[in-house]
Formats: sequence, structure tokens, C-alpha cells
Amino acid sequence: MKRRSVKIVSLGLVTMLLAGAAALTLSSEPTDFPQGSEGPEVMISVAEGETGSAIALELARLGVILSSKTFTSLAISNPSARGISPGNHRIQSHIPSKIALSQLLDSARNSGLVKVIEGTTLSDVLLALKKASITGEIRSHKLPSFLGKTQSLEGVLFPASYAFASGTSVHDALMMMITNFEKVALSSGVDKGYGSYSPYDLVKVASLLQIEGDPSDYSKIARVIYNRLKISMPLQLNSTVQYANNTRGRIALSRNATQIRSPYNTYLHTGLPPTPISNPGLQAISAAQHPADGDWLYFITVKPHDTRFTKSFAEFQGWVTLYNKNLSLGAFR
Repeated sequence: MKRRSVKIVSLGLVTMLLAGAAALTLSSEPTDFPQGSEGPEVMISVAEGETGSAIALELARLGVILSSKTFTSLAISNPSARGISPGNHRIQSHIPSKIALSQLLDSARNSGLVKVIEGTTLSDVLLALKKASITGEIRSHKLPSFLGKTQSLEGVLFPASYAFASGTSVHDALMMMITNFEKVALSSGVDKGYGSYSPYDLVKVASLLQIEGDPSDYSKIARVIYNRLKISMPLQLNSTVQYANNTRGRIALSRNATQIRSPYNTYLHTGLPPTPISNPGLQAISAAQHPADGDWLYFITVKPHDTRFTKSFAEFQGWVTLYNKNLSLGAFR
């Protein structure tokens, strides 16, 4: 019985173990379907670690290709065959082996692929898993011990492209993302914290950076956050209020919105939010550990890709006026 499991696309996919495959012998019999004889589509399920020869046999059994040996020979000579990922692949029948390989490598034909994008939340990830027909109960997950007693999955589902084999449960899929996060966190030193800030604090800061600015500004924004925390100044970040209001993605924030009664409202509460507000990528995680040097207390993006930093409230207020002007002119559309 094939083991049902999951695999991260970027960390190596289906292993094309083809040693011992017999060389094709000359024969008068056809060894491949001719191009132009395509039949109806079928679904082939590929498990993690499944060998190329096993995939070839299944393709032949389903009538996708005429000869498993022809496909195996092609896979041996084509390094891209190692990129076949686990999942449920939609593929035409009665096609040449070359086209079969091309369709197996087409991510659009694999319903088991799930992309976790930087800045997404737990709810976004669960929706993506549902669309990929990955179901099951969300049971208790074992989180990295360096995060302390937190039980929240927010912020620890590492952004990457994942390929899930048929039968993978939501629990197992999330566990793979958590494991990937732990590997990145340990390799980058998140488990050691930063100064007086705990590893979990770092993940929170990284989640804020991921939403608040461009990657080129992450380290500066991190410094603003740490400078404000040092003097117990409210962070006053729109991103945390939008997370609380479930209005992520909006540019402007109304005055009424900043009055919401929520521990995530950093206009009313000092300190970091109770949990991360997004799943940060490696750049944001690194910036949280290595903030830029500076005495800034304010920052604002006056127009796309133009984020400014200052210690002066008066200068900041002038930039707010410029921001409002650019907003009215449609600069953020």
C-alpha cells in the first residue's frame, strides 16, 4: 500500500528511481500513441516518493500512454521528469509519452498543489486547502517548543508551494507547513530571540513587516516598531486593525475603525498584538532579527514604493497630507 503523505515542492518532488529499467528493444510494434489521437481526460494520483516506473505503469494501465517502457526511457533521459509532484493530475488519454510528461509537469493540471503566499492568514490557507479537496478536522498541532505555550497556527504556516498526495488530511497538510516553518526558524536563529524579545515576539514582528511595507523597507519598519516598543508608544499600525476588522487589503483606515475593541487594535493598546497577523516569509523573518539602525518613530507610504521614515511628528504630519492627496488622485489603485 502506498504511504499517503505530503511534500514541499521546493524541497524535492517525486523521486524518479528508474534503476534496472530494461532498455527498449527494436520492434515492429508501435511503442507510442501518435499525436492527434487524444482521448478523454483521466485522473492519475501520484504519491510522495513514487518511482518513475510505477508512474509509467499506471499511465499505461489508464490508457494515457501506449507503452510504460517508452515513458520510462523518456523519463531517464529527461531531468525535468524529477519535477513530477505528488497530487491528483488531470491528463489526457491516448497521447505520446512526451506530451504525457509535459502534462504531468503542468501545475495547472495538479489539483494537489497549494500555494501559501507570504502575508496570507490561517483562514486563507484553510480556504486554499479546501479548494484542493484536502479535508478533515483541524486537530491539535504540535508547535515548535521555542514558541512557548502559544496554540495559534497564525504565523507558523510557512509560505511555499506544497504538493499533497491524494488522501492527505488537513491536519497533515498544516503539520508539513509548521515543520517547514520550524526548519526555517531554526536555521535563521529565530529560536534565540532578539535582545529582550522572545522568538514568538519575532514572529509577530515579522508578520507585521510582511503586511506593512515593501521588502526593501522591512528592516527600517522593524526599527520603528522596536523604537516604539522601547518607549511604550502604541504601534498604531493599520494592519493590526484591519486584521481585527477582517478588512485586510484596504489602503485607508477610518477613524471609527481605530476604536474597535480588540486586543489587536494597536491604536488603543501598547505592545505587540497577541498573535502574528500573517504568515511571514524569510525576508520578513530576517528583518525582524536584523532591524536597521535609526531613531525613527514614524513611517508612511506616501505613494506606492515611496515609504518615508522620520523621528519628527511635524514632518510625519506633512507626509500624511501628501499621502491623502495621492490617495484622492488614485495613486494607490
